[in-house]
Amino acid sequence: MHDGSVLEERGIPSVAICTEVFFSAGKVQARVLGYNDLEPLTVEHPIQSLTKEQIRNRADGIVDMIVDRLTY
Repeated sequence: MHDGSVLEERGIPSVAICTEVFFSAGKVQARVLGYNDLEPLTVEHPIQSLTKEQIRNRADGIVDMIVDRLTY
């Protein structure tokens, strides 16, 4: 959330992404940073134990949502 808010402040569109386990914490952090309407995208938890290919597959599954948020 913090990285996304810094990028947005610099005029660089961004999309926050977190695993569903951290969604609530991400929303709280976004509010603390002043981004009350920020709605992070979520992916399935966990990430840490996945192979590169598994991570790539998860990323492929949300590309369209990222594009939608960056181009709305």
